Amino acid sequence: MKQLVIFQSLGRKKQRMGALSKKLLGMGITTLMLTSCGDFLDTLPLNDVVLENFWTQKSDVTSVLNSCYESLESSDCITRMGLWGEIRSDNMIQGASTSYQVSDILKENLLPTNGFTNWLVFYQTINRCNTVCHYAPVVQAKDPNYTDAQMRANIAEATAIRALCYFYLIRTFKDVPYTTRPSIDDTEIYQIPATPFNAVLDSIINDLESVKDFAVRRYYTDDSSNAYYNSSRITRWAIYAMLADMYLWKGDWDKCISYCDLILDYKKLQYKELREKDVNNVADLELFNGYPLIMEQETGSVLSGHAYNEIFGNGNSFESIFELYFRNNQSVSNSWVTTYYGSNSNVLGQLSAPDFLYKDAATGNNKLYTRNDCRVYENMQSASSRYAITKYARQTVSMNTKNVTTEADLKLQATRRSNAYSNWIIYRMTDIMLIKAEASVQKGEENFPVAFSLVNAVNKRAKNAYTSAVTDTLKAKDYQSKQQLEELVLDERQRELMFEGKRWFDLVRLARRDGDTHRLVSRVVNKYVDNVNAIRIKLADPNIIYWPYYEEELKVNPYLVQNPAYNTGDNSQLSHK
Repeated sequence: MKQLVIFQSLGRKKQRMGALSKKLLGMGITTLMLTSCGDFLDTLPLNDVVLENFWTQKSDVTSVLNSCYESLESSDCITRMGLWGEIRSDNMIQGASTSYQVSDILKENLLPTNGFTNWLVFYQTINRCNTVCHYAPVVQAKDPNYTDAQMRANIAEATAIRALCYFYLIRTFKDVPYTTRPSIDDTEIYQIPATPFNAVLDSIINDLESVKDFAVRRYYTDDSSNAYYNSSRITRWAIYAMLADMYLWKGDWDKCISYCDLILDYKKLQYKELREKDVNNVADLELFNGYPLIMEQETGSVLSGHAYNEIFGNGNSFESIFELYFRNNQSVSNSWVTTYYGSNSNVLGQLSAPDFLYKDAATGNNKLYTRNDCRVYENMQSASSRYAITKYARQTVSMNTKNVTTEADLKLQATRRSNAYSNWIIYRMTDIMLIKAEASVQKGEENFPVAFSLVNAVNKRAKNAYTSAVTDTLKAKDYQSKQQLEELVLDERQRELMFEGKRWFDLVRLARRDGDTHRLVSRVVNKYVDNVNAIRIKLADPNIIYWPYYEEELKVNPYLVQNPAYNTGDNSQLSHK
């Protein structure tokens, strides 16, 4: 058996490896082993196992690179992706059998003792990526079958996954420990201070810029049975999506728009290629203001829901850019969806949607959704006096959204997943369209028409308004000022990307741009019935929109200083100077 020990724990039980267990002090990184068949190699020092016995051929790099994806799919990681990006927003309230830790977050009673502040799994993933980037050139020099192009493509994948992890961390915690060095030998002690948000953001942008041209464009043709690889692994387009998002946070509107355009132009080309090759391949795609999107009504049908079924039910759709792929019967399932959104046996998960998101939509009295917007009925349903989250939890949905006056008019039919293997989308096409719209609004008045057209295209798809429709679903005259368009983009992102791990980050980005939390607070308090004023006061602190450092990290890393918003009372002792 080959064994590769990638990480060692600090501040936990003493491990057999002795001194090595001290090497990632402050990053909370636990023992993680990749094994193959054979006997346990405990007769060699760890460094000898890693340096001389493992990194010798292409398959060794592939094995660890695959483990980077597996780490993203782990329950701890995917739960935090969803929870960090959603739970504190106006999209979520308590569901059924909600854990006390989740309840505390929902009440904005977030403390450093809360287990969801533990970033362990992200640093595990980061170090796997660091290890790939370090050893891939070593293997390429040894294995003649491992080409330079393959090596660079693998490094591009690992770099992108690492950048994605850091992007989640800074959007959640603001300043975080940052390193691109792998854990290799016993001499390294990773007790390092947090690097400022902007410095980390610049570093991951520079890293992606340096590798983007080496990433694979497409692993398989679109008509291949393995085409799901094109959105389940990092491609050049996935890196472009990350860069577009990161430049949006940085406030570099031109570069953000440029990367959005590269993706959108590629999708237009892909649509053209499919149409030229076989018109049946694009029968359910339609151009909305020039952008190819999956229609809500399947060709020949009067029922809506087809776009949902393709994007979320089946996964790896035409619109997907990067998503985590869960195969049926694999060892790891998407526990975030089944635990927090709902399962076949439990319609209501630990989280649910607040009333204002769903109530009275069918009667035309909902402020966010109009009665003919498919997304409100796809995303939620009434359940046990609450509104269950159904996005991802449903396998299929169909409804008639024409002439809706009451919910009964929909004649909604839905099936829930019989398993726990729904994919999880990181980036998809409409997300990119709305990122470009947001950047276009910020760029200036001459770009307002572009921003409106992008939002309108996304909105038209959701309301079955195809190219042949004369009437737009939104009226440009209602959105003339910068603030009106900002609000429009923010609302459309909420409608389109609801429960996809985006909303809280959107609000944090808004607050960063505003320089205060006023608009963030005005939205978040919509979900509260009790203690509204207390929540307003608490969220007025600009530091509190970020999460606290986990108390165990503060104990083992003396260079970490607690977020001042949480550094009060009994928690003050957790801060080290």
